[in-house]
Parts: sequence; structure tokens; C-alpha cells
Amino acid sequence: MTNLSSQPAVHMQLTRSGAGEPPLVFVHGFGCSRTDWHRQVDYFSRHHAVLACDLRGHGQTPGVADDCSIPTYGADVAQLLEQRDLGNAVLVGHSMGCRVVLQAALDAQTRVGAVVLIDSSQLASGDPAAAEAVACASIERAGYASFSRDFFEGMFVDSSPPELKRAIVARAADLPASIGTRLFPRMVAWDAQHMEAALATLRVPLLVIQSTYLNADRVRVSLEPGVDTPWLQTVRRCVPGARIEVVCGVGHFPQVEAPERINGLIESFIGAL
Repeated sequence: MTNLSSQPAVHMQLTRSGAGEPPLVFVHGFGCSRTDWHRQVDYFSRHHAVLACDLRGHGQTPGVADDCSIPTYGADVAQLLEQRDLGNAVLVGHSMGCRVVLQAALDAQTRVGAVVLIDSSQLASGDPAAAEAVACASIERAGYASFSRDFFEGMFVDSSPPELKRAIVARAADLPASIGTRLFPRMVAWDAQHMEAALATLRVPLLVIQSTYLNADRVRVSLEPGVDTPWLQTVRRCVPGARIEVVCGVGHFPQVEAPERINGLIESFIGAL
């Protein structure tokens, strides 16, 4: 499933640091920015070339609603690998960024050596148009500002630092409603239409780091050892050789809340490639 975007190229704002192989490329989530990766950039740039990017419409990268989608974002990351002549790259995604790096791995297969997914999920399956319509209706009922606030406030657990929660919820509110109301339903539709195929066609090593899951009531809760989830079942079914690691006691941003644990897991994974 190669799905290169036909949208015009964009100059993505980047954090670049370090040198060494393999290069690591970090991709943030919905309503987030490359600043979520500063502890990973600092750590891995000691021995690797590291890039963290702002996707269109996020952080300091310009974007309009029509251009904000998983296929376009994946094509942008694939183009970044081409422009920087990066080979054997390890693509690391968080949340929505997991979809982006899976798409990029398909669009730039010869340049990707491994993929890391941090606290991903599959928000829908079945008919993608119906899934997108349901997401649109949810946003319309609540209004985008309320939808965004509730969505991001639900990403944290009791032990999460309150100041981190406030900062991330406030940053999410800066994402223009014109982008958020289009991008989120498109992400849900991508999950329904492409997620399982993207996993099943992956031909490079995969590390899945999971800290939370959406329970039967669609409430995000901390994942405990031994608890299985539909998402992890999907990963095992589609990628039997995937390495799955659980990070307990933190919310949806484990790379920020528990950077040492996340860095150690990624480092171990890279060392075994």
C-alpha cells in the first residue's frame, strides 16, 4: 500500500542533532509538536543522527486543512528521508505519528530499517467512510474546542505531572479548528482502511511500546502487565515477530513522562537490529 501524496511539498521545521548510524526520525502526534521528543533527541544524538519534525499545521510548520492527512504526512516524512539521503532509518512515531511512520515506511521502503510505535491504537475498523462520519459527528456535537480539551485531558493518569497535563492540553488548543476538525476524522478513516494492511505489509523490525489503552467505554487507562488489548492483538496478528513492551504507571506521553525507560527500550531495540 504505497500512497504518495499529490500535495505540494512543504518545508518541515526540524530539530537536527548528532551523527552516526542508524539515523532516527521522530514524529509527533495529533495536536502536538517535535518538542515532545527533546529528551530522546538529547539522548540519542550522542551516537546517532537524529531528526524530529513538525508535521504540516503543527508546531512551526505551516499547513492548511486540505493538506493535513496521514497520506500527506507520510509522504512528507518519506520525502525528508530522500532529501537528507537517509538510509536504514529508524522511524519513531507517537500516537497519530505511529500512523505517519507506518505510511512513510511504505512510501520509502528502501530507506527505512525499523519502526517504533509509541502508545498507538486503532480507532476504527470496517467501513472507513462510516468511521469518518462518526468522528465528524462527535466533533460537531461537542464543538471542536470542547472535543479537543476532553480528548487531551483524557490522555493522562493520576500520577501524571499536573503541569505537563496543563501544557499539553493548552498546546492542543492552539491547533486551528479548521485543521483539527478535518484531520482527526481522516485519521480515524485511515485506521479503518489502512492500519492492518500497513502493519501486515511491514517488512522491517517493529517495536511497539504501549503505556495506555482505550477500554470498552473508550476511556484511556494505564496499561498493566499481562493485560491484553485489541490493539496489541492486532499487532500480534499482523506482525507476528513484533517486539511488544509495556511501560506502566504513565499516561499517553511516555516519552515525556518516562523518558529513561523509553530511551532504554529504543536503545535495546536498535542494538539488536
